[in-house]
Amino acid sequence: MKIVVDTNIIFSGLLNTNSTIGELLINSKKSFEFYSCNYMRYEIQKHWEKLKKISKLSDQQLTDAQFHLFSRLKFINEDLIPETIWKKALHLTQDIDIDDADFVALTLYLKGHLWTGDKELYNGLKNKQFKKVFNTLELSNYSS
Repeated sequence: MKIVVDTNIIFSGLLNTNSTIGELLINSKKSFEFYSCNYMRYEIQKHWEKLKKISKLSDQQLTDAQFHLFSRLKFINEDLIPETIWKKALHLTQDIDIDDADFVALTLYLKGHLWTGDKELYNGLKNKQFKKVFNTLELSNYSS
């Protein structure tokens, strides 16, 4: 199953690689193929200092954790996504969080599922009958 991973999942994985999120990313390659978009890399770099502060990890430790998690992801360039899919993603996210349009667009493009820890995004998409979205508990239960 193709799973698009949004930024807050990677944030959580970086803060604790031994968490359920880290476990799913590292040890479920038989069940899932993980994808993300280049925008996620930008968001991680943008919040690097905040991640260091919260995690209390050194630059090297955080870089190592990032490398480990990123090695499980296939990054897709958003420029490959057709305009029709972008329009649908923007429509779905416009009143939730437009910054999540990249992840929704990639999910639609790959015909996959979105994995998010963002409750507002999760609930907003579910309310719009977007069924291809998982939170961590659901994905964990699905992989069991």
